[in-house]
Amino acid sequence: MSATKNTFSLKSIFLDFKEITKAGLAISVLFSSIAGYLLGVNAEHPFSWSVLAVLSIGGYCMVGASNAFNQVIEKDIDALMDRTKNRPVPSGRMSSKMALAVASLLTIIGISLLYTINAKSAMFAAISIFLYTSVYTPLKTVTSLSVFVGAFPGAIPFMLGWVAATGDFGIEAGTLFLIQFFWQFPHFWAIGWFLYEDYEKAGIFMLPTGKKDKGTAMQIMLYTIWLIIASLLPVLGYTGQLFITPIAAILVFLLGFWMLFYAVRLYQLRTAKAARTLMLVSVSYISLLQIVYIVDKFLR
Repeated sequence: MSATKNTFSLKSIFLDFKEITKAGLAISVLFSSIAGYLLGVNAEHPFSWSVLAVLSIGGYCMVGASNAFNQVIEKDIDALMDRTKNRPVPSGRMSSKMALAVASLLTIIGISLLYTINAKSAMFAAISIFLYTSVYTPLKTVTSLSVFVGAFPGAIPFMLGWVAATGDFGIEAGTLFLIQFFWQFPHFWAIGWFLYEDYEKAGIFMLPTGKKDKGTAMQIMLYTIWLIIASLLPVLGYTGQLFITPIAAILVFLLGFWMLFYAVRLYQLRTAKAARTLMLVSVSYISLLQIVYIVDKFLR
């Protein structure tokens, strides 16, 4: 009986840790950092399994800490929404003090590990955690501009990998940042659209016009176009050591057109189903784009 109880307890702790760090999201974001690292390695900065391992663990801690701090700050808000009311803190399975301790520990571990790679990686990780928890999170109940603010920490992981590989922040890392920056808008506005009623219960503002209307749908299309343009910049030869071949550029364009198709479809239909589909496509888009960039680099 005791063994069963201990097993259940350990399992519960593990599941709560996964939920408070949003493991699925953290791993997805971590993939961006690994992609950026693979794009950054070269003869001058050779690939290192140890650096990749430290980047992976440190990157997970960085994202996990941000998510944990977010859930402490928003525990009362989370309790109002159907999709979040069963999270560890609002449900009472984990105290705010414990969640805060977990977030603080993850912050210390994450920044310390990334500092062993180079100081700039640690700096960008610290900036990401600060912006996400201290600026983006409080603004969510005040203004839809919170999405703009949140796009900054959200865009850091892709370029963080490059910085970890090279120790430099230049046009290459800036381009990777720009791609993921513009991607945030159609992705999170699509989420804000199909979860509009749930967010409304908690007074959270996500959509640029505040409504599920043509104005919001138009902005989603426009930012998708900006995303496509940004993702094609490396083929022009003006982004330093970050470049893609014309064949890769065609693939990237087709991926962008695929996402734009569903953005236009949302404009036409303006339904929760269309918004959810766009969100799912956007997740696939950013991962596939990064894979195309990586494969193109190592095949040429």
